Amino acid sequence: MITVFGTGTGAPLPPDAGAALADAGLVAGARRHLDAAADSLPDQAQRIVLGPLAPALEAIEQYVKEFHDAPGATGRVVVLASGDPGFFGIVRALAERFGPAALDVRPGVSSVAAAFARYGLPWDDAVVVSAHGRDLRTAVNVCRAHPKVAVLTGPGAGPAELGGALARCSRGRTLVVASALGDPAHERIERVRPAEAAARDWGPAVNVVLCLDESRALAPMRSVAGPWPGPARWALDETEFEHRDSMISKFEVRALALARLGPRVGDLVWDVGAGSGSVAVECARFGAAVIAVEKTADGIARIEANAAAHGVDVQAVHGAAPTVLSDLPDPDTVFVGGGGRELPAIVTACARRARRAVVVAMAALDRVPAARAALAGAGFVCDGVLLSSSRLVPLPGDVTRLAATNPVFLLWGARPAARAEGVSQ
Repeated sequence: MITVFGTGTGAPLPPDAGAALADAGLVAGARRHLDAAADSLPDQAQRIVLGPLAPALEAIEQYVKEFHDAPGATGRVVVLASGDPGFFGIVRALAERFGPAALDVRPGVSSVAAAFARYGLPWDDAVVVSAHGRDLRTAVNVCRAHPKVAVLTGPGAGPAELGGALARCSRGRTLVVASALGDPAHERIERVRPAEAAARDWGPAVNVVLCLDESRALAPMRSVAGPWPGPARWALDETEFEHRDSMISKFEVRALALARLGPRVGDLVWDVGAGSGSVAVECARFGAAVIAVEKTADGIARIEANAAAHGVDVQAVHGAAPTVLSDLPDPDTVFVGGGGRELPAIVTACARRARRAVVVAMAALDRVPAARAALAGAGFVCDGVLLSSSRLVPLPGDVTRLAATNPVFLLWGARPAARAEGVSQ
């Protein structure tokens, strides 16, 4: 049995750790945890300072093997970890290596739970994302798309870096920086704007950063924890969006486009030539961060109105593609719904930047070869379909006819690596 103690955010050791440590043959933990446990440990107990996990796991496995092979051997394995070790912690690695049945886990209070408690907010509806040892872009995209997010920070991914990214691309967000949690002399809970966070040196004591849209931070209670699980329906009818002269992607087109884009939490989606922003809004309803690019001022107003009507965050960028695209962060997927004569250049620019997929909708068939060549030239695997549908329309006398919609060619390209392996977050 491997006993794992979560030390929480307070004292270095939980009160029930003493008996287990007195019987320990091997103890693994951060240096401060080992120092705090020194008086409780037998002299012969092995000590492993947790840093890189692989050497520590190898040492624990070797000790466990020798323990089982030695008749009458005593001395348990004890692992000391900060916070709740089952929440973005060492329990995952130990369970994968030794199996859940080999673990006796004693959880502590996680830094996320403590930070929300200090700020006086419930967190059952929060999205939690780790930027520790990971690309910060996923955390930034989650913060842009969701009203209540906790970010576990790390070197190069702290409040300054997060604030700098959000100050450039997000409105209405407040950062709550929780530092030295559980230390009565040094604990700090600071509320700042993203630009303020970007301008400061926060030092090494930061535990977690909360990113809040404070106008939506107290959502109604529901039965499923975490972010909303996704919309109950999608490919919404055109009547559910403001649009001009039927200049909107038809729901049949949006249904297939969404299937090929695959928007999800942590993604950034571009909707280029967004028009009414119907595709942008649908992607945001799946939890993705979205930038809608539109060259007309009245289009920008419609995009913002549609996003507000559906309760999602969409960043509307006023400008003409492909020029305006150079100032935007790299997307995971892109939908191109406009472009005219500039379409090949727009598709080329999008394909160079997209990490996973590009989907292009065209009413003019003669633009398909150039768009396909642009995707293939960027190394994408291409496919497409001509969508032609007829809708039921009621007639007098309780009869129905079929009314044809204008055919649209939908072309899509996927990066081979993303197609074969998926994209991890």
